Amino acid sequence: MAQFEEVSKKSKLHPKPVGLVLQYGTAGFRTNADHLDHVMFRMGLLAVLRSINTKATIGVMVTASHNPEEDNGVKLIDPMGEMVTPAWEVYATQLANAEQDHLITVLKDIIQKESVDMTQEAHVFVGKDTRSSSARLSEAVLDGVTALHGHSKDYGLVTTPQLHYMVCCYNTQGGYGEASVEGYYRKLSQAFIRITKHVPNRTDDQKCLLVDGANGIGALKLHEMEPYLQGELQVSLFCDGTSGKLNYQCGADFVKVQQNSPKGIDMKAGERCCSFDGDADRIVYYYNDDQGRFHLLDGDKIATLISTFLKELLTQAGLDLEIAVVQTAYANGSSTRYLEETMKLIVRCTKTGVKHLHHVAQEFDIGVYFEANGHGTVLLSKAAEEKIQQLCNDSDGERQRAATLLKNSVDLINQTVGDAISDMLLIEAILAIRGMTVQQWDAIYTDLPNRQLKVKVSDRRVIETTDAERKTVSPAGLQEAIDRLVGKHQHGRSFVRPSGTEDVVRVYSEAATQESADALAHEVSLAVYRLAGGVGGEPKPL
Repeated sequence: MAQFEEVSKKSKLHPKPVGLVLQYGTAGFRTNADHLDHVMFRMGLLAVLRSINTKATIGVMVTASHNPEEDNGVKLIDPMGEMVTPAWEVYATQLANAEQDHLITVLKDIIQKESVDMTQEAHVFVGKDTRSSSARLSEAVLDGVTALHGHSKDYGLVTTPQLHYMVCCYNTQGGYGEASVEGYYRKLSQAFIRITKHVPNRTDDQKCLLVDGANGIGALKLHEMEPYLQGELQVSLFCDGTSGKLNYQCGADFVKVQQNSPKGIDMKAGERCCSFDGDADRIVYYYNDDQGRFHLLDGDKIATLISTFLKELLTQAGLDLEIAVVQTAYANGSSTRYLEETMKLIVRCTKTGVKHLHHVAQEFDIGVYFEANGHGTVLLSKAAEEKIQQLCNDSDGERQRAATLLKNSVDLINQTVGDAISDMLLIEAILAIRGMTVQQWDAIYTDLPNRQLKVKVSDRRVIETTDAERKTVSPAGLQEAIDRLVGKHQHGRSFVRPSGTEDVVRVYSEAATQESADALAHEVSLAVYRLAGGVGGEPKPL
């Protein structure tokens, strides 16, 4: 076939380094940008096959999110704006790792297995972040699409959530919104204005927010969006990419890991701040108190604020919808207890990785999911959205007011994926409606002190887990050892899990005091070292 001849010809312009092996994971492919040209070309090919397979437009996003600037990566986006299905993650890995002379064989194998009719049209949307390597790498994606005679639309510089949004909008024929950056700005900003403009006694201080853009694409896009907000949110944007380096000493991942504000930022006591990550799909909030102590409001605090707000509105509207919060084992124990015992909300725990949380959240009328790192969103069933809309039309008084507020909140949410801009606007709207300060939000519950460590091992696969990664089933004796150690600490909890990317075992512990959490983490690390084949010397005391 002429198509395969063109693929063979063009693939020589994007040669694969011999012996290089990469794995498509939750974050797609991600490594040093110099090693990715062939991967991008091949993901263009795969996107064409997936588009024909689903009879829909597929997205390809060039980004390495919160990784250093010299890295890059690529993620595929399925028709409803969700992450690509697991079976096609396997195809992505096979295609990326095929040596040059086997590429066509692997391509044909996928076509045969999935019964892809190559006479059908394919449509692919492509976007990229602000990294210096992203322009040439996105061109390689477009080359791949063209090689298999697919149609492409290059959205250029967009956040990852924006491209997810475009794909969903286009495939629902405008049912979710307009498939343009301007359409995205209009939908979100109009919903935000409808919620906030009637809030009584809202001061300029309450409208002001400091935003760390991680020197990335989120800063650029938030700046573009500001006029649409009509002064209802007054953003002071720093780490905006004009001088600093992407993700360097700034951004959501830096703030979360370092438990400190971005470098060089002068925060006044009580000032409300938030940080995006490099591709704007994560967000965390924080502030300094009067004593200069740093306070982080991570994904757990965000999920709590959003889920309790939505539950109150459902009660006021008299809507009997099942709402749940989906967490991972990394969620702070205090948040889980507050949600279950005080707010009487359903809480589900699942494996680490956004795709796992997204899947479980879909089981409920309203599913709120956030990883502790700040990646998350809210999903609503079609039936839930229809009931909310019907109540807006048919009721009056308090029930209609609550239903209208719910409807505007739904319009503010990017249901396709975690979205720092969308999440920020929803949080700001909730704080405005409730008249809450960031300190009052933080005081809803107090986090248990915790510690994360990692232990280098010869083979991380010796660690096998169950119960949403909260318990180990191998090696023998490890879970019993962890249980004994946890029992020595008040409010103790600890689990271990193999890293998805390197031969290390990740250890998480929490307890009533920081000293106790630190000690528990170290004790569990020693148990892992002894029982799971630790290398490089025993973990040292903290």
